[in-house]
Amino acid sequence: MTDPWVAPAADEHPGSRLAQLHRAHEVFTSDGRLETPVRSVVGQSWRRSAQARVSPDGSALVELCADELGPYRDAHPLARVMPMIRELMSAYAMDGEHLLAVCDAHGRLLWVEGHARARRRAERMNFVEGARWAESAAGTNAPGTALAVDRPVQVFGAEHFLRPVQQWTCAAAPLHDPHTGRVLGAVDITGGDGLAHPHSLAFVQAVARAAESQLALVAPPSAGGSAQLSALGRDEALLVPDVPGGRRVRLSRRHSEILVTLALHPEGLGGDELLIELYEDESVPPVTLRAELARLRRLLGPELVRSRPYRLGRPVDADFDAVARRLESGSVAAALGAYAGPLLPRSQAPAVVRLRRRIAGQLRAALIARGDPGLLSDWAYSPWGAEDLPVWRALAAAAPPERRAALLARAGALDAEQRA
Repeated sequence: MTDPWVAPAADEHPGSRLAQLHRAHEVFTSDGRLETPVRSVVGQSWRRSAQARVSPDGSALVELCADELGPYRDAHPLARVMPMIRELMSAYAMDGEHLLAVCDAHGRLLWVEGHARARRRAERMNFVEGARWAESAAGTNAPGTALAVDRPVQVFGAEHFLRPVQQWTCAAAPLHDPHTGRVLGAVDITGGDGLAHPHSLAFVQAVARAAESQLALVAPPSAGGSAQLSALGRDEALLVPDVPGGRRVRLSRRHSEILVTLALHPEGLGGDELLIELYEDESVPPVTLRAELARLRRLLGPELVRSRPYRLGRPVDADFDAVARRLESGSVAAALGAYAGPLLPRSQAPAVVRLRRRIAGQLRAALIARGDPGLLSDWAYSPWGAEDLPVWRALAAAAPPERRAALLARAGALDAEQRA
């Protein structure tokens, strides 16, 4: 069976499909039709690229200048595993005249290294450190598409959405935080037709797994001396304990709401206070809450969830607190990087709803005030920002002239929909 994530198959010569792919790309970009031999993963990516109004003749934009790039990547979690990634990939890249690249979760290239001739060629299409190669900015490409679908993927020749990139082949795999599962970025190998083989995808996937294993060693969950609570962008929070060998716990929705609420109130809450914070329905009896708390204490232990008043017995480092801290320090890019989505998005618990709105409101206000087109794009093209009219307007005002008309059209369409 042919692997849909590989292009081309091991027994297929790369050149045999190039002409067909070029024709299929021209057909799609002219009238939106998908034709053979476009793989489903590529066709879906082309559609996402078109919906994001990426121009096939455009190029990636550099969003992190030299002054911003150094401090940002030095503080990035993946900086800890770059020596190992270099050790595994550098010889392969140099021998094959390829490039190794590592990007953050928003598709911004943080490291681009490899053969000097390949680097000079790549500079002509802005495949350089600081440039944003997310699908929403640069169309179908291996690192951007790997982040979009959260799995390893290979992109060959004219499968790239941008025409200036169609002389290249690349394979990339997402990199995750080994403790929370959050996507941190992607590792990529980019070069010529010599990479058009399943081995290149298997190689970069193995590098990603090795990097994640290394991250688990150099950044263990107990390093900060507190349990870690991840509740952004997920309906069921994940708790990583602060004890060696402790197991990760995926909490139920109600238990997630309880833990988030207690994390907001380190001083503790009485039973009646906690009841008001958790339940919209004022007729819910106290015994219902006591039963939920008893189950949670059995699950996590009485040392973590204490009573009289109800409170957390040990420090908990919550991901939503990390976003707030970074905003307070003025690190808007870092705050957006830590924001994995709305807090417990389906929760209707009053305390959670208030906090969800506050975090999102403060972050979007900071993004609009900053006026950085790259950061605004990250929000606008996210699932939670797709209908955020003020952000789309701010993005249209901040974007380069060649993108402004399409963005203003998108903002106008959203305005009309919201007025209807």
